[in-house]
Amino acid sequence: MEDTLVIRSADIEDVNAIGFLAYQTWPSTYKEILTLDQLQYMLQMMYSPAALQEQMLQKHHHFYIAEIDENEVGFTSYSETEPDTFKIHKIYVLPGLQGKGVGKALMDTIIEEGREHGAKKIQLNVNRNNKAISFYERSGFKIIKEENIDIGNGYFMNDFVMEKDI
Repeated sequence: MEDTLVIRSADIEDVNAIGFLAYQTWPSTYKEILTLDQLQYMLQMMYSPAALQEQMLQKHHHFYIAEIDENEVGFTSYSETEPDTFKIHKIYVLPGLQGKGVGKALMDTIIEEGREHGAKKIQLNVNRNNKAISFYERSGFKIIKEENIDIGNGYFMNDFVMEKDI
């Protein structure tokens, strides 16, 4: 049987599914980059139901969920940061499915949204030690600067800002 990949728009009813996926993807993604304390702090800060609801309702982040045979396997979110710029805030795929086109399908969905809304470029932040940098480079993103973002509790996100013209 062929696995069917579907990318669907997510809404407030999907908050728990998104949080669950984050808790499944983050430990393997960041185990060699963040301390366990920082990992747990960031998961709570970004993926608690209240935090996700705030992102959706107040910050106007748009979420998509990737499903294979109706099982949630990944998600992404973006917002329009300037009239011609979309920013990808999150893009995560379950570890066992990375490298199988799910992340690319999520990225392509945001690029298409951007084009439909007149965006000229897509930006994202990525930890400077994250192996996903090569995925973004293969997708046409280029590093345009570095940022150190104070996220509280003595923690910083040490990121590259990457950009792609669309």
